[in-house]
This record gives sequence, C-alpha cells and structure tokens, in this order.
Amino acid sequence: MSFQKSPGTQDILPGSVERWQYVEQTARDICRRFNFREIRTPMFESTDLFKRGVGETTDIVEKEMYTFTDRGNRSITLRPEGTAGVVRSYVENKIYGEPDVSKLYYIGPMFRYERQQAGRYRQFHQFGVEALGSADPALDAEVIALGYTFYTEVGLKGVRVEINSIGTPAVRADFRDKLLAFLEPKRELLCKDCQSRMDRNPLRVLDCKTDQHHFEGAPSILDSLDEECRTHFDKVQTYLTDMGIPFVINPKLVRGLDYYTHTAFEYKAEGIGAIDTIGGGGRYNGLVSEIGGPEQPGVGLGLGLERTIMLLEHQAQQLPDPHRLDVYLVALGEASERRVTQLTYELRKAGLRAERDYLGRKMKAQLKSADRFEARYTAILGDDELARGEIALKEMATGEQKVIPLDQLVQELAGNK
Repeated sequence: MSFQKSPGTQDILPGSVERWQYVEQTARDICRRFNFREIRTPMFESTDLFKRGVGETTDIVEKEMYTFTDRGNRSITLRPEGTAGVVRSYVENKIYGEPDVSKLYYIGPMFRYERQQAGRYRQFHQFGVEALGSADPALDAEVIALGYTFYTEVGLKGVRVEINSIGTPAVRADFRDKLLAFLEPKRELLCKDCQSRMDRNPLRVLDCKTDQHHFEGAPSILDSLDEECRTHFDKVQTYLTDMGIPFVINPKLVRGLDYYTHTAFEYKAEGIGAIDTIGGGGRYNGLVSEIGGPEQPGVGLGLGLERTIMLLEHQAQQLPDPHRLDVYLVALGEASERRVTQLTYELRKAGLRAERDYLGRKMKAQLKSADRFEARYTAILGDDELARGEIALKEMATGEQKVIPLDQLVQELAGNK
C-alpha cells in the first residue's frame, strides 16, 4: 500500500525549504528591528475562541474550520488564523499587566478547509504580528510599515498597500442601513453567499470577489465616519506618508474577520492566478474584551508565506542561499579518510558549512558532488599530502588552486568566509 499527502497540503522538500528559511529569517530579523518578540501558541484551541474572536458569520467559522470533539468531549478547532490565539494568551497570561505596549509576532501553520487553487492550501503558513495596549494611529502605521518592509526585503516587486477605515461598531451600524438600502433592489442579482450576508453581516457583501460589478455607486463607509474615526484615519495616512510607505485608499476594503475596527489594510500583488491579496490586517479594539480580558486596543497583520514564496518564484527572484557549502573535502587514501573526518568536524565547529564523501567515490565523482553543493572551496587531501602536512585548496569560482599547511586550513577558510 502506498500513501499520499492529504489534499490541500504540501511537502516542503530540500531545495525549496531553504527559500522558506530565508523568508522566515527575514521576518524574524525585521521583527527584531521593530522590537516585536516571538510568541508560540497551540495549534488547536477551544472552538468557542474562534467563534467569539473571528465571528460566527464569517466564511472561516461557517465553512472552513477543522473542528472535532476530543476524548474529553470538548469541541476543538485547529487554528484557522493567529490573532485569536495570541489574544487568548495575552489575556490568560496577563501580559496586559506589562507597563509597555505588548508587541508580539508568530510564524506557523494555520488550517482552513478551503477550495484548492493556486496559492491556497488547507494547511498554510502565516507570519503575523500583534501590537496590544495602545490606540495610537502611529502603531497602525508601524504595523503596516513592518509588513511592507518584509515584502521589500525578501525581494518582492510591485507590492501595493491598500487601506480603509471601517470605523467603530456605531459607525458601522449607521453605514449598514445605508448599504442595505443600496443592496436591497439588487438582492436577486447577487450570489447566494451575498444574499445570506445581507441578512447577517452586510458589510461583508463588499468583500465578494464575484459580485463587484454590482457595487458600482455603493455608498462609502468613509462618508459615515465620525470625527474620532476620521481623525484616526487621517493620522494613519500622515504617518505612512512621513515614512514613505506608498498606499491607496480602497473604500470597499472590509477584510473577512469580524473583529476589525478603524484601520483595515491589505497587501496586493499580481502573479498567482485570480488571487491578488497576499496579506493584510487591521485594528481590533474590542477583541481583547470579547475574549474575556480588559478593554485593551490592538492592531496586527497576517501574511501568507506560501503566497510570498510563490510570488518570489514567479518573479524569478534569486535569493541568497545561506546553506551553500563553504568547503567540500575530498579524501584520497585510507589515512587521509581518517584525517578528513577530523577536519570536517573542526571546520563545522569553527562555523563553516563543510561536507565530505561517504560513498567511496573516485576523485572526479567527488568533485562533481562539490559542484552540485555549489561549494565555495574544495579541499583535496591524499596520503602523500597528509605525510607532508599539506592540503590542496581550490576556489571553485575561479579554478585557482594552492597548497597550504594542513594545520592552517580552518584559519584560511574562516578568514575567507
């Protein structure tokens, strides 16, 4: 019997995983510079957490969650997104008691039972940040800038930032009435999902990808903003402009989760089929109290790593390979085999990436292996060289070869790293 991976999942194999490691390391370095600290939460939580946090009328809760009953008869769900779990941890561990804003980030797998298409998986990976404890619009702008910096530094081209304000619950209630008055005459023209959303969460109708042509002339939520919301949104734009972050305002941008307030934003890029959204986020000032904590404002983002990497491949971006070999050691003779084993370990202890042959191959085959590993240097040791205390060192890019004292190999390579 043979087995295959489950639909909507993928094996990330050697050769591809190095690209993932590069992207993840870039994310971690940016978070270090922006002073965000890593948090790791469970991959499954109580189903009620996601119903309360994400929203019962969202597609995620209604259609996409992987939910099961465990042996303790508890309803458990594999996390479909990262924010709810981080906020739960923030409340449960009383992180809100810290004197400063809590700036947290995570990288890990999420799970949604989605229709399979390019860039969309049922197990997918997100890089996300959450900043909790401040309502300052400068923090909204910082989070947006962090995401834009990530895409820029991994090497993506043509990433666009779209922003909107979806106000407060009171603002949305007023806008809801105006939107329903516009949509009601079009009800029968809309898809079944939109017709259902009209009765439960009309703002999410604007998020529909298939009915956009019916929304021309729809009222804009920006016209319903009160003074507080408008001031907040204006300041976000000012800070983004001051930082040189390019953006456009999209009044139809509402995002797919119910917890957002004030600022909502998305990052978009072309190149993965019909999907152009590669990440997004927003402010969620009521989520902490909804999950049982004190009134604490927050803002965050979630960026899809699969889509980021697909776009890098689509744009044929050449990324630096942190796993390229520093040196491949070739042993020719029984005595040199023993010495090369020792040398390989010494090089690795010195911080160099070193490899040697374990298949008993001839010198020509070993040199081909060094080429496949893209080794910077090949060090060749035969029994005669060993007796003289020497080793041949070849720079693969130039073909230049020299003989150096054997006891200086580690120092020589470490100095040229």
